Amino acid sequence: MTSATLNFGARLRTTVACTVLAAGAAIGAVGSAHANTADAPALTVRYGDLNLSTEEGSLVLYGRIVAAARQVCVIDDIRDLRAFHVAKVCREEAIARAVRDVNSPMLASVYAARLRHG
Repeated sequence: MTSATLNFGARLRTTVACTVLAAGAAIGAVGSAHANTADAPALTVRYGDLNLSTEEGSLVLYGRIVAAARQVCVIDDIRDLRAFHVAKVCREEAIARAVRDVNSPMLASVYAARLRHG
């Protein structure tokens, strides 16, 4: 799951960070539908230096979120198709939640465009 330490308003944006947590089942865990967020790895993505009302700033943040999701939802062995799928779902959910939690229309637009184009 992803959560953000936001909702403080635009003025405090420089002190706000988006936290990406592992969203899917723990890789290799059998029978576990979702990882416990207390045990899930997390990575903070800072974006106080970006203007999220512009496409350029939103693209940069989206890239940071994707990179963080890749670090948190690791694929240890690409030959393990189950683990590969779990990590892929983890990344997708982490990215979606981070975008939602940032609550930026421009970032949501960038995200929607990426979903349409792969």
